[in-house]
Amino acid sequence: MAQKEGGKAQMRVKTGEHLGAKAIAGAPIAGGGVVVEVREKKGPLRAAIPTMPFPLAVICLFLNTFIPGLGTFISAFAVLCGARNELISERGVCCVFWLNVAAALIQILTAVVMVGWIMSIFWGMDMVILASYRDQSLPQDV
Repeated sequence: MAQKEGGKAQMRVKTGEHLGAKAIAGAPIAGGGVVVEVREKKGPLRAAIPTMPFPLAVICLFLNTFIPGLGTFISAFAVLCGARNELISERGVCCVFWLNVAAALIQILTAVVMVGWIMSIFWGMDMVILASYRDQSLPQDV
């Protein structure tokens, strides 16, 4: 397993007969092919972004676009209302709530120099992406 500088991405290379589940489930691989699997390693603030229903995530993105940090602050309360994420099992709901409040404050305080505004928009986009993954994994009515 190789790790990218700065600890941002981990890469696992599988060869031969020990191919992973992605290789079996995906398209056929020519004999002796190599499967590369990349997983993003998130920091605590980024991992604290909750997985919300899609409409709420879009509203948070809209708010983050025009009032930096407001959508992130609302998403912190979504954690208290039952929104799931990766850190709740490790750190608990209260810690994840405060991490989201801290991210919102960072966005608000650094919006003056445009950094917080840009961070706020990216945070909102991550919320929408997580919500779309959530909606894809839910069973659909036929």
